[in-house]
Amino acid sequence: MNLQRAIAAPPVVGLVYDERMCKHSEPTVMPHPESSMRIRAIWDKLGQARVTERCVIVPAKRAEDKDIACVHTMNHLKLIKSIDSLSAIPRSRIARRFNSIYLSEGSTEAAYLAAGSVLEVAERVAKGELNSGVAIVRPPGHHAEPDEAMGFCLFNNIAIAAHCLVHERPELGIHKILIVDWDVHHGNGTQKMFWSDSQVLFFSVHRFDSGTFYPSGDHGSHTMIGEGAGIGFNINVPWEHGRCGDADYLAVWDHILIPIARSYDPDMILISGGFDAAIGDPLGGCCITPYGYSIMTKKLMEFAKGKIVLALEGGYNLDSLENSVLACVETLLRQEKPTIKTPVSHPFRSTWSTIQMVRKILSPFWPVLSEELPQGLYANSRPYVFELSSSSDSDAEHKEEFTANSTEAPSGSVSDDFDILEPLGMLKIDVDGPKDRDALKSSLKREEIPCGPRPFPDQMVNVSVPWRPKYSEIDVWYACYGSNLDKSRFLCYVQGGQLDGMQIICRGAKDKSPPKEISWRMVPHRLFFAYAETKTWGPGGSAFLRPKRNDCEKTHVCMYKITLEQFNDILLQENDNRGSDLTVPLVDLSALSFVESNESTPLEVMKETRYGNLVCLGNVDGCPILTITCSLSDVEDFKSGKKPRQKPCKRYIDTLVVGLTNGLGISEDEALAYIDYVASRPL
Repeated sequence: MNLQRAIAAPPVVGLVYDERMCKHSEPTVMPHPESSMRIRAIWDKLGQARVTERCVIVPAKRAEDKDIACVHTMNHLKLIKSIDSLSAIPRSRIARRFNSIYLSEGSTEAAYLAAGSVLEVAERVAKGELNSGVAIVRPPGHHAEPDEAMGFCLFNNIAIAAHCLVHERPELGIHKILIVDWDVHHGNGTQKMFWSDSQVLFFSVHRFDSGTFYPSGDHGSHTMIGEGAGIGFNINVPWEHGRCGDADYLAVWDHILIPIARSYDPDMILISGGFDAAIGDPLGGCCITPYGYSIMTKKLMEFAKGKIVLALEGGYNLDSLENSVLACVETLLRQEKPTIKTPVSHPFRSTWSTIQMVRKILSPFWPVLSEELPQGLYANSRPYVFELSSSSDSDAEHKEEFTANSTEAPSGSVSDDFDILEPLGMLKIDVDGPKDRDALKSSLKREEIPCGPRPFPDQMVNVSVPWRPKYSEIDVWYACYGSNLDKSRFLCYVQGGQLDGMQIICRGAKDKSPPKEISWRMVPHRLFFAYAETKTWGPGGSAFLRPKRNDCEKTHVCMYKITLEQFNDILLQENDNRGSDLTVPLVDLSALSFVESNESTPLEVMKETRYGNLVCLGNVDGCPILTITCSLSDVEDFKSGKKPRQKPCKRYIDTLVVGLTNGLGISEDEALAYIDYVASRPL
């Protein structure tokens, strides 16, 4: 394939994209944030903006083993090379050996194309064929270590390119490379590969959170500055919390990165372009706007004669991702010339503290950092208010919304108050049965027990009827999303007893028969944790499902096929474990008919309880899928802070992990990542 150039005018920006990288596909059992939708969304956006017509389209190219082996061990290379030839079960076993990795048929080809394409664009920029380039590739690379895949990364694409240009291609004249990693996660793999190398200056700005943010540990600390010949050439700027945005990143650019880049004078700049620090990203919890990314790019274009290659890393909100990449490409094209200015919104006070720490430890190696910062910089900084409910929640005083679609500078402050736009919602997953309401209404045709028609349970006539025999003949699916994901925990409600860590003993249902079937699926409802204590588990929150359907949300549920009689007994135990019996059902057939006809509309069946609202999530072959959760007013109280939201205790989390790993066949790390993701999101 020859180079296709639509406009013969400088600057010449190269783009590489190849659909074959989409063959590295996420497992169907659990939608994954690192989806093929990411690069497709970017490519479509660039096409819609007609940017591709103004760029050079560079054909993707497979990496050669000798180039990969410059930074990876031969054992690791051979392992990744073998993936495409394996069947599903061996691939799954290999993936479980690593931290946050999935593998599929097509993973090998995608990994080789991603690494080779970044190198191909970088070589063309080094030769002067291109002024700059953008590699829209996956899987990402900066977490991949010499002998280990991790964090969605198989090969370290940016490290392969940097090493080859500096150490293997002397004829290109690239002797010093600056790697700027602005992904919200620390580039642990890249750091390790150039730890003792002064010809590659590695700079990473990322969330650290005292070593608790992925990939965890002290590798991302500001004290990690390299060793030997590379001492002082490894620079980490660690955020201690989320919500950092344009002002925070530009302060780091102005007072750390730019002064060092000016002193280092690199021959080329490689950007590990993760966009998970973007506004609305579900994993990052920060809020850089497309405008912010354009400024960060523009400032780097002052160096290395503008020889910049941006390689995609993370970024999981498709709106923010595609618009942020577009802003960067337009900046490289000099199509958009954003004014270099300080946004009205000011950095956090903790940002200045971090900048001071980094400058102090690096000043012996970079004298330009020895100067004291002007005192006036601190005057308008913002305090960070820690909130248990979320790592990306907002400051109360900031209510102005700035959308992820804007590439303009905000007219007021860059808002910290934004809604998370769930990128996993873009995945096309059939989560329900029929969507037609009429079909749902007619799906259950059973004889009504004569307790009188009623729109709501509290209007029910309290008469004793022989309800149990009849209800024992009616099957329902009970969709569980909390500790009942673990079958052993669920059976406590059916057969009685308790698990280790539970503070109460369940009395069980009248009918102690085990579930007839068990099935897992995804439902389009938001999962969250709330309250500060539970009777069953003690301190810590418990899981709730937001009653209203939202197609941008995906939550795992384990469905137990039980009788409507058992469901009533379980509902009572979920809210009251004092041993009372039911003279009448909490959920009778009129209530069942109501929720089936009004899917996702909660119906209060128990007053003043945490799990007193019945919701129908759909049906399977005419059998309704029921769950219980809080009320809509409870959700508003959680959002406003009137009622607390806390992460569950360790015993509760352990039970969730057991349920997820046994039920879905995923790793413990994947289960914990799912739980952390749920716990970190604001409502």
